[in-house]
Amino acid sequence: MTEITHRHVQSTSGLRMHIAEAGTGPLVLLLHGFPECWYSWRHQLVALAEAGYRAVAPDQRGYARTGGPPRVEEYTILHLVGDAVGLIDALGEEQAVVVGHDWGAPVAWAAAQLRPDRVRGVVSMSVPHRPRSSRPPVAALREQVGEGFYMVYFQQPDVPEAEFDRDRTAAFRRLLYAASGDGPGLTPIVPDGGGFLDLCPEPAGLPGWLTDDDIAAYVREYEDAGFTGPLNWYRNLDRNWELTAAWHRAPITPPALFIAGDRDLVAAAPRARDTVAGMRTFVPDLRDTVWLPGCGHWTQQERPDEVNRILIDFLGAL
Repeated sequence: MTEITHRHVQSTSGLRMHIAEAGTGPLVLLLHGFPECWYSWRHQLVALAEAGYRAVAPDQRGYARTGGPPRVEEYTILHLVGDAVGLIDALGEEQAVVVGHDWGAPVAWAAAQLRPDRVRGVVSMSVPHRPRSSRPPVAALREQVGEGFYMVYFQQPDVPEAEFDRDRTAAFRRLLYAASGDGPGLTPIVPDGGGFLDLCPEPAGLPGWLTDDDIAAYVREYEDAGFTGPLNWYRNLDRNWELTAAWHRAPITPPALFIAGDRDLVAAAPRARDTVAGMRTFVPDLRDTVWLPGCGHWTQQERPDEVNRILIDFLGAL
């Protein structure tokens, strides 16, 4: 069995980052989402290594064993792309294929947009590329979806992290189940006077892709850093809009691939499907869009064998 090893490296962004890695060969950088960490790529690290690639999954800024700075404004998309590109430098490589899931997907898209010279290919899971909007996003989300929309709810200081911290085991168990293809379906609108986890029922049993050991691993990885750093990514939505004006509607030129479950609350919503259908306008070398039947939000964890095959085929064609 291929071994996954762990160490800390200093990204040239200045952040000391924990990475999990396996294999040798062309670099594939695996960027996790919320509320995840390197562990969400456990299946891909081994499969990519055995296919002849150097697979590296960092804990991104604010997360798990990497941790991060205290100030909210140090979690912008420019910081996150800087960490990823700086990690390519720190690993002694010129280029990487950058793969992102959930929040990792916007980082992967932005890395390909801002530094196409360093990105040999880009793969997004769950989150399609959305060109920069015409106005700041938080006010638009409040108008379109309401104050209870989860991204707006997460703008509050201290409140969402206190909710997740009350019982981290239950929080991971309920969220991972609810947003999966095995869950009842999740509409991410927090009820008045309620919390985000009110949307996530307690499962009668865990789906086959998720074990008690997996949940315990997430709880263990979050023991020191907690949730404030991860939530700070959401608290920079408007700041990201301001900082990326120079790339307004700029194309993403590296070869690209999009993978999502047809039960993903992010990708499969009607507006998101329209975004996916029109993505080639701004991603001209989009090689393929793959929908996984019955799969929910946790793409690479719910369907590891299919995702590994699709990834390796894409990598082999570059």
